[in-house]
Amino acid sequence: MGIYLNPGNKSFWEAIRSRIYVDKTNLITCTNQMLNTDEKYVCVSRPRRFGKSMTLAMLAAYYSVGCDSAELFHGRKIEDDITFRQHMNRYDVIYLNMQRFLIRAGKRDMLEYLEQAVTTDIYRVYGSLLPQQETSLVSVLEQLYDNGDKQFIFLIDEWDCVMRERQESEEMQRQYLDFLRDLLKDQPYVALAYVTGILPVKKYGQHSALNMFLEYSMTDQSIFEEYTGFTEDEVRGLCKQFGMSFAETGSWYDGYMFTEYQHIYNPKSVVEAMRRHKFSNYWTSTETYEALKIYMDMDFDGLRSDIVQMLGGGRVEVNTRSFQNDMRSFKTKDDLLTLLIHMGYLAYDSDTRKTFIPNKEIIEEFENAMSVGGWSDVMNVLKASEKLLEDTLNGNADSVARWLDRTHTEVASILTYNDENSQFLTDELFVKNLRVAIGLAYYSARKDYRLIREFPTGKGFADIVFLPLPHTGKPALVVELKYDKSVSMAIQQIKDRKYTQALEGYVGEILLVGINYDRENPDKPHSCVIEKAAIG
Repeated sequence: MGIYLNPGNKSFWEAIRSRIYVDKTNLITCTNQMLNTDEKYVCVSRPRRFGKSMTLAMLAAYYSVGCDSAELFHGRKIEDDITFRQHMNRYDVIYLNMQRFLIRAGKRDMLEYLEQAVTTDIYRVYGSLLPQQETSLVSVLEQLYDNGDKQFIFLIDEWDCVMRERQESEEMQRQYLDFLRDLLKDQPYVALAYVTGILPVKKYGQHSALNMFLEYSMTDQSIFEEYTGFTEDEVRGLCKQFGMSFAETGSWYDGYMFTEYQHIYNPKSVVEAMRRHKFSNYWTSTETYEALKIYMDMDFDGLRSDIVQMLGGGRVEVNTRSFQNDMRSFKTKDDLLTLLIHMGYLAYDSDTRKTFIPNKEIIEEFENAMSVGGWSDVMNVLKASEKLLEDTLNGNADSVARWLDRTHTEVASILTYNDENSQFLTDELFVKNLRVAIGLAYYSARKDYRLIREFPTGKGFADIVFLPLPHTGKPALVVELKYDKSVSMAIQQIKDRKYTQALEGYVGEILLVGINYDRENPDKPHSCVIEKAAIG
């Protein structure tokens, strides 16, 4: 076994010996189906700490010749697959961590350093099949194929590190992409190329240098959905094993969604929460909030409003197709939002093509980024939300109305909630902004509640429902919004349409909150009524 050629199974051995190991070995069924087909070029991009390196360790353990991994996979899901023994430990594997090469090369040329290191490893094993000393990695692999039909599986980690860490060096990026294209594209010695990173394949000019790759990213993971993070069933099992609240785990770490799997959890954070028996910011703590703040402060028209809408529980439309798959070539706010989706700070619904903040852990990271300046108006609203929630729970409707007036003042200019141009707002957009402002005003409620906008009731949709997390001892809130009507109409609609009956499985006190916004009364636009109800 070598360092780069057939690295063996020790990393996977360590993974399965860990206190928490979630079996994702069925991913191998996907890669086995891709071997030596037109689909053999695979680029799987996910946020940092979403299990990319562990996946590569598993694939290396499964495919690498020179080691016997049968015992490591005994009892795992993949063992029942018909192709399991057909391909296990039958391929030469070349495993490259590009970030390590970038770091170790220092002032030397990274690609020259890489070729020298990898060819040296190959010569130690297959030197007898190579008639002359070659320094070109491609030439070495071509000779091995010509002389012995040798095929290789390429596992490349941090493939995009050059794009992320050498953002200003376009020439280096081009050379790097050309190197990968020459190494992999249309080469008969490639049985499979599985590359991972945060970003999808980089584009430049009119075409992508690596256009042979099929991309599986945070906007469309396709067949790799269930391997992107932890599924609901996997997290439910962990919560039972470690005695943790499943509902609260979801509030903290759920929110990433795809076509088939609508609930994907952050694996790093779930593991840490189970291991430490405490909910906290584990994924975001691995990188400073400054990384997020840099992008939040970029001056793109409408970006600030979009972030505020998402903080208020809303979703915003985004065009992900113009993104150039780097961290520098931003032309619109959509490019920036798409980057944040790939980085894991935002989630994406491909059906509606909308993006949103996925969970409490990420919400707090946005709050940290805003707290250091430039977002004082929004931060004032967030800080005041504790008092608003307290007054709501105490039934102090007049105070709630005053706090909502204050929220309106603070965020009006950002949302175009109601300013001198409001006559040009459609009723639909006005109501949308009103819901966002209310969601923002009740920001602190997310510590103890799950916020559901447009909650389906069977007889329409309740505007906002706050379901308390288990063991909080707090009542549920059903909020109905009106404008230019009356708060009594809002309360009556909740009763007439029996919104509370839709809270299936909930037992306890419910507060009915009716809120009206009067556009003809700019000094005191909000009014509020709060009534108590109960289920069970």
